[in-house]
Amino acid sequence: MAEPSAAMSGIDKAAVFLMTLGEETAAQIIKHLGPREVQKIGSAMSAMQNVSREMVKSTVDDFISRMERQTPLGIGNDEYVRKVLNDALGEEKAKGMIDRILMGGNTKGLDSLKWMDARSIVELIRFEHPQILAIVLSYLDSDQAAQVLGLLPENTRADLMMRVAAIEGVQPAAMNELNDMLESQLRGGGAGPTSGLGGVKCVANILNFVDRSAEAKISEQIADLDADLSIKIQDLMFTFDNLSEVDDRGIQTLLREVSSENLVLALKGTDDSIKSKIFKNMSQRAAEMLKDDLENKGPVKLSEVEGAQKEIITIARRLAEEGQINLGGAGGEEMV
Repeated sequence: MAEPSAAMSGIDKAAVFLMTLGEETAAQIIKHLGPREVQKIGSAMSAMQNVSREMVKSTVDDFISRMERQTPLGIGNDEYVRKVLNDALGEEKAKGMIDRILMGGNTKGLDSLKWMDARSIVELIRFEHPQILAIVLSYLDSDQAAQVLGLLPENTRADLMMRVAAIEGVQPAAMNELNDMLESQLRGGGAGPTSGLGGVKCVANILNFVDRSAEAKISEQIADLDADLSIKIQDLMFTFDNLSEVDDRGIQTLLREVSSENLVLALKGTDDSIKSKIFKNMSQRAAEMLKDDLENKGPVKLSEVEGAQKEIITIARRLAEEGQINLGGAGGEEMV
């Protein structure tokens, strides 16, 4: 019999775990999370209903099991910090944070944007030079950057993505100036090296979160301007259809992190190859239940399907960054 937490997403597990700790302890943990994590976990906590004792026990047991696999002791030096952050976040996501922590960066102005909704960010930066917009998009989390991009004029999006792809680093003086400008606008009121910004991978990550029609237009415009760059971006993008290229063990690992509700939504309207891939990596009973849920699920909005698929893609990319699965296909690396 599957554990009660097996069908819960990672965000739901985190929400249940924090709720078991009490307000004071949970608050101490939450203050160390980023704005996107706080928003997601906060939403999950507010939506929690009928949490059974078995679900709590299973979630806590899962946490203890994960902690027992971690190194319990470490030395408080730079190398230890790098290892912990890389293990926790994946090398790519951790890089910018490591730069800011270890190199003494001060990015208050940019960090403030991560707590704002996309429309407010656009209102703040829309009259700035396109290169400033590109740096901001590079700095935001990919899903938030995609929301901001979607609110900017359509005829500027491809140019902005090409500027993001061309960024290889930002000089400290430029970052200081940008932070001062943003803080002045935000509050009416400096930065170290931040070499983790921008690049082709950043563009691919952002476009993964843009809705399909907008992504197709942006990609077409980039291809017209720079065919080689377009190919590099497409090679690094990972779509829901690419799940058919993930090995069986990877699919099984992924399914443990995905909620049943999201899986049903994501599979609505997908081709048979994806469904077959999912069914074959579940127990016979679970596969039959999923098939029944799909058959009984009435019409759903395309936006809901795409939203569920994007959430699963996000989980897949996180697991890949942690080294737990190999995405293969788009953006994957050959195993030797």
